[in-house]
Amino acid sequence: MHIPDKSKHSSLVLTVEGVDKSFDGFKAINDLNFYLEEGELRTVIGPNGAGKSTFMDLITARTKPDKGKIVFHKSDAENIDLTHVREHKVSQLGIGRKFQNPTVYRSHTVYDNLKLSLAGERGLLHSLFYKESKEDREKIYDVMKTIRLEDSADIMAGALSHGQKQWLEIGMLLAQDPRIMLVDEPAAGMSDEETERTGELLLSLRGKHSLIVIEHDMEFVRQIASRVTVLHQGHVLKEGTFEFVKSDPQVIEVYLGRQTRKH
Repeated sequence: MHIPDKSKHSSLVLTVEGVDKSFDGFKAINDLNFYLEEGELRTVIGPNGAGKSTFMDLITARTKPDKGKIVFHKSDAENIDLTHVREHKVSQLGIGRKFQNPTVYRSHTVYDNLKLSLAGERGLLHSLFYKESKEDREKIYDVMKTIRLEDSADIMAGALSHGQKQWLEIGMLLAQDPRIMLVDEPAAGMSDEETERTGELLLSLRGKHSLIVIEHDMEFVRQIASRVTVLHQGHVLKEGTFEFVKSDPQVIEVYLGRQTRKH
């Protein structure tokens, strides 16, 4: 397989080119091309059935493409073809995913959730006998400060609000030092205040991490997006600033227009 020449795009961290994926005759992804730069926060929007979840599944090797290439540019000298990597290995490479519904350990404290995430990144056997070092404790507290849960270290995760659970799960990803973070609808079900804080959190992570955020809440997209990709029928319909895509006639018809007709 031809690996794209990263020297021509030295800031790229992820390349998706010519990707197709069908399920029982339905083409979920259709000749998809997508490029993510180092440190970028990219928002992906699109109507239901546009292929957003399948797109995330392909990047994390949860499913394999029928054709095309998905390349993680781990370094200038190392380009990894993710179509040949097993799902459990993808996170070890530095690509983490947060699903829409938070999956925290409800009967453990905030601190212990982060500790288990840090240990699990090093392997299951290690996590069973893991005792954190001073450096690990400092890292956990740094993460808690980033997600604004430093005052909730000893609170059981099950007692957190919905928004706090979402922040904790983002923290569990951060504990593993991902190069790329895939975040699925982080603002779903949140209060206005939680939504604003979530946007602030994600904006604070760009530059240090590369992020792909799937989202339906257009006000939230407006808050965080510098560049928006619009998916429709499994391919990129439009790409650009929020103001550009929201005023595009095709985007209005296939996505924003549908939302307007609902209200």
